[in-house]
Amino acid sequence: MPQESITSAARQDGRYPRPQLLRAAWADLSGPWRFSFDPDDRGVAEGWAKDPAAITSEVIVPFPPESPASGIGDTRYHRVLWYRRTVTAAEVAEAGHGEGRTLLLQFGAVDYRAEVWIDGERVGTHEGGHTPFTVAVPDDAAQGFDLVVRAEDDPLDLAQPRGKQDWEESRHVVWYDRTSGIWQPVWLESVPVRHVRALTWRTDPESASIRLDVELDGQPTPGTRISVRIARDDETVATQVSLIAEPRGSFLLSLPVLGNGQARDTWLWSPEHPLLLDAVVELQPPQGEPDRIGSYIGIRSVGTGGGRVLLNDRPVAVRAVLSQGYWPQSHLAAPDADALRAEAQLIKDLGFTSVRVHQKIEDPRFLYWADRLGLLVWAEMPSTYEFSGTSVERLVREWTAVVRRDASHPSIVVWVPLNESWGVDRIAQAPRERELARTLYHLTKALDDTRLVVSNDGWEHTRSDLFTVHDYENDAAVLRARYGTSEALRETLGGIAPNGRRMLIGSPEERTETAARPVLLSEFGGVSVDDATDESWGYRIVDSEDALDMHLSTLFAAIEDCHLLAGWCYTQLTDTGQETNGLVDENRVPKIPLHRLRQMICGEDRLPASAPVFHA
Repeated sequence: MPQESITSAARQDGRYPRPQLLRAAWADLSGPWRFSFDPDDRGVAEGWAKDPAAITSEVIVPFPPESPASGIGDTRYHRVLWYRRTVTAAEVAEAGHGEGRTLLLQFGAVDYRAEVWIDGERVGTHEGGHTPFTVAVPDDAAQGFDLVVRAEDDPLDLAQPRGKQDWEESRHVVWYDRTSGIWQPVWLESVPVRHVRALTWRTDPESASIRLDVELDGQPTPGTRISVRIARDDETVATQVSLIAEPRGSFLLSLPVLGNGQARDTWLWSPEHPLLLDAVVELQPPQGEPDRIGSYIGIRSVGTGGGRVLLNDRPVAVRAVLSQGYWPQSHLAAPDADALRAEAQLIKDLGFTSVRVHQKIEDPRFLYWADRLGLLVWAEMPSTYEFSGTSVERLVREWTAVVRRDASHPSIVVWVPLNESWGVDRIAQAPRERELARTLYHLTKALDDTRLVVSNDGWEHTRSDLFTVHDYENDAAVLRARYGTSEALRETLGGIAPNGRRMLIGSPEERTETAARPVLLSEFGGVSVDDATDESWGYRIVDSEDALDMHLSTLFAAIEDCHLLAGWCYTQLTDTGQETNGLVDENRVPKIPLHRLRQMICGEDRLPASAPVFHA
C-alpha cells in the first residue's frame, strides 16, 4: 500500500483488510495454501505442525473449503482443518519489516477456533469465528517462515455462534452450507516495537468534539506522545499532541466548526452527504521510530424522537433490505474486495437507505463502502441454537469483540445481539433467557452508547430502543389493517406476533418503555419466483417475473401507506442457496429492471443528484 494512503484513508481503494487502522505497508497472504481435513483429529498428536509432508492438498485462502472458490467445494461434515504456507523473505520485506521492528500476522476471521504455529512452534490461539486476531512473529522467523493453522469448527456444536450455517449435513429451509476455517484475509504488517493495537472514534456533534480511545500493545516509555491530525480534503481542521502514560488512553479533540450555525450541517455524515474526515494518529516515543496510523471519521448522532429514527437529530427514512452477504462461489467470504464495493453500491442504486446484515459479522471492507457511500447499517450477531452456560459465555465474549471492532464506523446505527429468539427459544418462560437479552442490551450500551440497540429483533422484546416486528403476511390489505392506524398498531403489537409469539415479555416498566419506541417492520416480503425446482423457497411464491413486479408493487405501496411505521426492511437482497426470495439473483442480477425496483422502493425513477455513485 503506498505511503500517501496513510493521509487519505477516507479515499482508500477498499482493499486493505482493516480500513480504519491503516499502515503504510502490508503483504496479502491470500492465494494457494496447503490444506488437509483431519477427520480423526490426529494432526496434533502426529506433529503435523512440524511435518511439511503431512498437509497434502491445496486450498485458495480466504475461501472456506465448503465453497467452490476454494478449489475444494466439500460441504460434508469436517470438524478439523489444517493449513500450511511458506511465508517468503520477499513477503516479509513487502510488509515493511526491518531491524528493530515487530512483524505481525493478522487474521480477519477463522471459524471457529484457531491454533497457529510458526516454524513448528505454537505461537497463538483464538476462539470466535467472526472476529480478528493477531499473532506476533518470533524475531528469528522474520526473514521468512513456515506457517501452520489448525481450525476447529464443530458442525454439531449448537452452543457456537454460527448464524445461518447449517448443523445438518445438507442445507435445509433457511439455513445454508457452512463456512469453516479461514474465511477473511490473512496479512502481514510490520510495526515499531511499541505500537497502536486498536483505536476507536466517538463523535458528539452537540459538544463539537471527537474522542479518540487508543490501546497500545504495552506500557509506553515515559515521555511518549500521541499526535492526532484531522483533515477535510487535505486541509487540517484539528490537531492535538498529548502525553500517553498508560497502555490505554482517551483524548478529546475540539472541532469548533461544528458549532458554526448553518455550516454545521456540512460537517455531518448522512446518507445524502457521507462526509468522511481523514485522520492521522502517530505514537511518538522519546527515542526510536514512531508508529504512524491512517484512519477516518464520520461525525453524526443517532437517536429516536417523535416515533422516528433520528440521524443528526432529524428523522431519517429507514428503507432497508436484509442482506446475508453470501455468494454461491465463495459463501460468507466475498469473492474479492471489489464485490464488497459492488454490493454496497447495488443496495444504494436500488433506492435503499439502509441494510440489515443478517446473521453475519460483515467484512470491515464492506463497512468502509457503507461509510463512504452513505449506507445505514444494522449490525447483527450470528446466533447460537441452544441456551447454556457455554453459549452465553461464547456469545457475550464474541459480541463484545464485534462491538469493539466496529464501533468507529459511522454507517452502523443499530446493534442487534439477538434475532427471533434464536438461542433463547424459551425466553418468554425462562427467566435466565430473559436476563441474557437484558444483559446483551445493557452490555452493548456500556460498550457503545452512541447507537440504538434492539435486544431481540422480531418479537419477544425485553428492553429495546426500537420496537421491531417480523411479519411475512403477503396480503397488502392485511398489512394495512395491521399497521395502518394507531388503534390497529396498538392491537398488533400489544399481543401476539404474527408467528404466534408474544411481542413484549419484559417487566411492566420494560414493556411500557419499548412500546413507546419507534415501530419498524424489520422483516417482510420474502417473495420468490417459482423456478420449478424442489429447492426453491420463499414466504410467497409467484409464477413469473411479471407477477413478481405486480405483487411487489402492491406490498411496497401498502407499507408506504402505513405512516405510523418508522421504517421497514425487505427480505431480501439476493437469492441465497435455496432461499430464492431475493430482489436480485445469487449473481446480483435484478429479477425485474433495477429502475422499476427503485420506483417501488422509494417512489423515484432516478438517483438523487446528491447520491454518491462509484462504478467499477
